[in-house]
Amino acid sequence: MLKKTLALAAVATVAVAGAAEARDQIRIVGSSTVYPFTTTVAENFGKATGNKTPIVESTGTGGGFKLFCAGVGTEHPDFTNASRRMKASELEQCQANGVNDVVEMKVGYDGIVIANSKSGPDADLTRKDIFLALAKQVPVDGKIVANPYTTWNQINPALPAEKIEVLGPPPTSGTRDAFVEMVMDVGCEAALKATGVEVGKDDKKAVCQQVREDGAYIEAGENDNLIVQKLESNPKAFGIFGYSFLDQNAGQIKGHKVDGQEPTYDNIANGAYPVSRPLFVYAKGAHVGTIPGMKEFIAEYTSERAWSADGYLADKGLIAMPQAEREQFRASAEGLQAVSLEQLKASH
Repeated sequence: MLKKTLALAAVATVAVAGAAEARDQIRIVGSSTVYPFTTTVAENFGKATGNKTPIVESTGTGGGFKLFCAGVGTEHPDFTNASRRMKASELEQCQANGVNDVVEMKVGYDGIVIANSKSGPDADLTRKDIFLALAKQVPVDGKIVANPYTTWNQINPALPAEKIEVLGPPPTSGTRDAFVEMVMDVGCEAALKATGVEVGKDDKKAVCQQVREDGAYIEAGENDNLIVQKLESNPKAFGIFGYSFLDQNAGQIKGHKVDGQEPTYDNIANGAYPVSRPLFVYAKGAHVGTIPGMKEFIAEYTSERAWSADGYLADKGLIAMPQAEREQFRASAEGLQAVSLEQLKASH
């Protein structure tokens, strides 16, 4: 019986080793916002190192974390892109599935823009305007009611007399998470203050963060390029997506001011534009040494030729971190330092 058990164990070990050797190509999932940056790094990595070019899939930030945290082994991805920082609950899910060494790389910054077709109307928006246009419930005449607004000028006479129609990301998207936090929550506070409506702490999340479901807000999936295409075909609609997509499609679409600030590279880099956020890539430490090229891929991503203000990712619309911050994240990423629950809890 003991011999049989040892034999089975040996077979299992060989099977695991065989599976580990079966994949010689890095697999990456996650954010649609970070996707074009990581794809560009993957292409440069393939050319520079002779390794196979990594496979990069756009699954959304939330979907990426689910796939990444599902386990260790060649059937699970090696990296995940994220347009927000990992939540402590997501790291706990990773750890519950044996994914313990999660390496965090902040790779730069991005702005969330409100844009439409070049042939569409102009709009100078505040976060209060955007909240009142998109929230499921809004304050009116001292009460919280179902959103009654159907056109932009009903909210603000200075805005276009056009139907409210906004294409944006679904709840699984990190862009949606960041948009809710930086636009909806802030706009909600301004709207409540302006109307004198008080909402209890327990009810505030429901009032401030729920997006309307009556057709004014249209979930356009995880493909930001698809939103850009739809804006071209519907000039009266607006879209919500990352600055890089505005930058790459500047001939077809235009971004609009938010709280008086234009969505430009410089305004996002210096913090003047109010809707900006950091972007991340997470690596699975347990796969380093098993999947060929992971350390070299990290080195390429964190190289000055890639992520500096003069690097090839800036040409794609990535807003570079200051040099000291780049050096800090390069050192921690190349040293494969695992992010901790305490770090993530402190940032949320």
